[in-house]
Amino acid sequence: MQAEESVILFDGVCNLCNRSVMFIIKHDPKGRFRFAALQSPAGLQLTRQYGIPQTYGSVVLIENGKAHLSSTAALRIARRLNRLWPLVYVLMLVPAVIRDRLYNWVAHNRYRWFGSADHCMRPTDRLRAKFL
Repeated sequence: MQAEESVILFDGVCNLCNRSVMFIIKHDPKGRFRFAALQSPAGLQLTRQYGIPQTYGSVVLIENGKAHLSSTAALRIARRLNRLWPLVYVLMLVPAVIRDRLYNWVAHNRYRWFGSADHCMRPTDRLRAKFL
């Protein structure tokens, strides 16, 4: 991993998560993010390395040697995207217990609302370099 590069771990069978990855790629013109499904060998290795429970099924942002979870991960990702997305980082002023309650509610319902896939997303040849 390069100095300014960060890794996003995501639920590879979650349709919302897969769409979010494609959104991030579209809004990351500097190519600072790399991706791995939590279920992939690289994702499993990183969860072990950073002490993240294997039952954890939501977004993880690994940057500067630290793993960020839930709403903190999502907001730190948004801060590095283009256009107006960095403005949502102001929500970090809201206490994490409140942010995470809303985040966890969406995460808990994501399969019901957005569905799931039978297998992890497979990147196209064009996007393969962005995935671990």
